[in-house]
Amino acid sequence: MKNYVLDTNVLLHDPTCLQKFDDNNVLIPIEVLEEIDRFKRESSELGQNARTVSRMLDGLRDKGSLNKGVKLPNGGKLKIIFHQKDETSTLVFGNNTVDSRIVALALTVQKSNPRIKTVLVSKDINLRIKANALGLEAENYENDRIFLTDLYSGMIELTVPPDKMVKFRNEGELELGNGKTYFPNEFCTLIEDGNPKRTALTKVDPTGKKLIPIIDVREGVWGIRPRNKQQHFAFDALLDDKVKLVTLMGKAGTGKTLLAMAAGLKRTVMDREYRRVIVARPTISMGKELGFLPGSLEEKLAPWMQPIHDALELLSDLNMGHESRRSNDLMRSGNIVVEALSYIRGRSIANQFMVIDEAQNLTPLEAKTIVTRVGNGTKLVFTGDPWQIDNPYVDSSSNGFNYIVSKFREHPIAAHIELQRGERSELAELAANIL
Repeated sequence: MKNYVLDTNVLLHDPTCLQKFDDNNVLIPIEVLEEIDRFKRESSELGQNARTVSRMLDGLRDKGSLNKGVKLPNGGKLKIIFHQKDETSTLVFGNNTVDSRIVALALTVQKSNPRIKTVLVSKDINLRIKANALGLEAENYENDRIFLTDLYSGMIELTVPPDKMVKFRNEGELELGNGKTYFPNEFCTLIEDGNPKRTALTKVDPTGKKLIPIIDVREGVWGIRPRNKQQHFAFDALLDDKVKLVTLMGKAGTGKTLLAMAAGLKRTVMDREYRRVIVARPTISMGKELGFLPGSLEEKLAPWMQPIHDALELLSDLNMGHESRRSNDLMRSGNIVVEALSYIRGRSIANQFMVIDEAQNLTPLEAKTIVTRVGNGTKLVFTGDPWQIDNPYVDSSSNGFNYIVSKFREHPIAAHIELQRGERSELAELAANIL
């Protein structure tokens, strides 16, 4: 048995975390409840999570005393703890901040229960370092961690005899009979044995049992021609109506957002398959609630949404001969809408092509919430760069983008591709790789 002392950010990251510590003691400092109370007034995802935590604790309160401890469904025990005399934090850190009091309280628990291991659980790196320096074991919350090395790239290579290559080109399919397991919509470069320059771009069909050709986009999509095979694969996933969820992973300059927007505009404006394209981003780096910023909603969003507008301007420049494809006309007509992610909460998004940009800044719960909002006829695209994260409470292995990629890889309505080659400029690609 262990005593797990939880920091505020763990509860805000995953409001269901109380059920994930097995039959151990889960201890919540009273300071954490005070911070939860401050967050619950926000309209953001953190505010929603804070309210969920409060309701959950209130439900447990009906089952017993939170001061003495309440049994959890998984066999553990939950208890709210507080200092009798709050002197430890000042003695240890020379201050009386919330973080200091949480660490001090965990030290008090450890001292009063030396036979039971006490662990401080926090997503705050510095707090874990402080705790460890004081002789207190500290851990990151790792229940939902999915490491980059465990993610699949979404593509493979297979070498086949010349007769198999001829068979594929003639029949448009090739059975996968080598006993290996392949994921639906996993992209495959078919290479002819003895002639490596003779290749075919294919993908695994929804059954996982044969290879089929990908969609031919050599003529381009909304003015964008794929520059490498990963971009070919990405366009296939984006244009395939049977694929309802697409995840595009890549570093800066690989074309994730541009490809998604080009495909969305084609399917919306040209093919009339969707009502509109919605592009949304989490507003992590804006630092404060949008409601407290001056100006209209568009003016508040402008700095954070500028990369989306830059991509739209580029797409417009590539379609100079088409007045209906100018960025301003597309915005005015409602064919494309740019929104903050927090402003689509509670809506059911139906018959729309929805792009979630910078999805690596989402928590797993936020990503789940977005997917479960999708209505009939909507295609959902996540673009993400797990190497570039702004959210202080997620990292390259605990973000919502990785979570979605991992959970959906075996399902035929989902496709994933890692874009590995930068296409902005030679300088941009070099910088992304070495800096």
